[in-house]
Amino acid sequence: MNEKAVLNKLKDLTRNKEEWKTNIDNVAEKLNENYSIAVKAKALWLLGEMGLKYPMEMECHVEDIVSYLDDDNPKLRERSVNAIGRIGRADENLIIPYLDKLMKMRYDESENVRHAFIWACENIATNAPELFCEKLEIFHEMISDSSQKVRIEAPEMFRVIGKQKPEYVKPYLEKLEWIAENDENPTVRIHSAGAVRITKKALKKSEK
Repeated sequence: MNEKAVLNKLKDLTRNKEEWKTNIDNVAEKLNENYSIAVKAKALWLLGEMGLKYPMEMECHVEDIVSYLDDDNPKLRERSVNAIGRIGRADENLIIPYLDKLMKMRYDESENVRHAFIWACENIATNAPELFCEKLEIFHEMISDSSQKVRIEAPEMFRVIGKQKPEYVKPYLEKLEWIAENDENPTVRIHSAGAVRITKKALKKSEK
């Protein structure tokens, strides 16, 4: 099939979730053959969504997905990060061996990759917050990132952790409150205020 036909087939499969489980291997195959960047990017995205639904069936493909963290193309690095986040949301044990490698993506030259890094960490932290409780300084620093989209996303990590492990966000509350009142970006202010509100609510509940 030519590239357009392959992409169309992947798009059709995206909509037909009942066919996902039996097609995981077929989609993963697109990562290891001589397909275009567009096909590989679509395959990585779809594998992430499939992995959220069928993590055990994705286990044998995680290493291939992770390998794209080192790709020269920023779109493929971004999609690899996204997929790791979705798979890790379903089963953190599948991505724990690669967590240190994932954490290094915060330094990526591409703002889209850095943004995807935060989003992926939020996904994983939704069901495994303990993996990030000692890493919150990373996300505090990213609120000062050169990219506005990264800065906007970074406070959301404190909301995710604060809801479940508020004691770890507590040391950052004063800093987040300052950002919520003084940051130049209105969305950064809103997200920071939301993280503060959620954390304080969780702290109050834990004290009862």
